[in-house]
Amino acid sequence: MKAIILAAGRGSRMQGMTDDKPKCLTRLAGKTLLDWQLLALNAMGIDHIAVVRGYLAEQLQSKRFSSLDNPRWPETNMVVTLTCASALLLNNTCIVSYADIVYNASHIEKLILATGDIVLTYDRLWESLWQERFTDPLSDAETFKEKRGQLLEIGDKAQSMTEIAGQYMGLLKFTPKGWKIVEKQLNKLSQNQLDRLDMTALLRLLLEQGVAINVVPVDGKWCEVDSEHDLRLYEKKISQVDKSDGCWMHDWRGKL
Repeated sequence: MKAIILAAGRGSRMQGMTDDKPKCLTRLAGKTLLDWQLLALNAMGIDHIAVVRGYLAEQLQSKRFSSLDNPRWPETNMVVTLTCASALLLNNTCIVSYADIVYNASHIEKLILATGDIVLTYDRLWESLWQERFTDPLSDAETFKEKRGQLLEIGDKAQSMTEIAGQYMGLLKFTPKGWKIVEKQLNKLSQNQLDRLDMTALLRLLLEQGVAINVVPVDGKWCEVDSEHDLRLYEKKISQVDKSDGCWMHDWRGKL
C-alpha cells in the first residue's frame, strides 16, 4: 500500500497565510498539516508516500516522502494533479489524501480494509463541525447520498440537510483496476475539460458511467483547513480539550 498527497494548489482562501509557504505547511496544534498526514499514514504502515507539488514546490522536500510535480498547477484542478501520480496508481493500491485535511489513523485503517476498487470515506458527524465553521452550513455543504455502502450522489448544491448523509473528506483509495477505470473516462475528455475537473466532478462522472464507488463511514476525528477562521476554531477546540482533559468529536489526534 502506498499513499499520494495532493499538495499542488496554493489555497487562496487562506489569504496571506500561504504567501510564503504551501498550504500543507500551515501549522495546527503544534505540527504542519503535512506532518499530521504523514503521522497517520505511517501509523498504518504506509511508508512510501508521494507528495504531488506545485505552488512553492521547493519547500516540499524531505526524506519522509518522494516528490512529484504538477508544473501546470496554476491552470489546472486537482484531478490533473492526481494524474501526475499515474505511474504509482497503475501499479499499486494507493491511499489518496487532500493536503488540507488532518485525520486520525483509524480512518486510514478503514480505507485499507475496505473492499472495492474506488473507495472514499465520509463523516457522519459532519453537521456539528460545519455549524461551527459556517454561519449557514448549507452554504458550503454538498449532496452526499449512499445506499448499503455504495455512493449514489455527490457534489451537487444541497438544498436541505436531508440530502447529505455525510461529508466527503478528501480521503480515497484506488486499486490499479480502479485507476484504469478512471483513466478510461479521463481519456474521453478534452484537455480543457480535464484541466477544469475537480475531484467531486470526477466522482459524479464515474457514477454517471455506472462505475461502482464504495463508501466507508467514519464519525468525526478529522478536520478540513480552508481558512484562517478554521485554524482559530480548531486551535481553540484543541486548547479546551487539553486544558480540561475533555473530548471533542473532531479531535484527530491520539489513539485509533
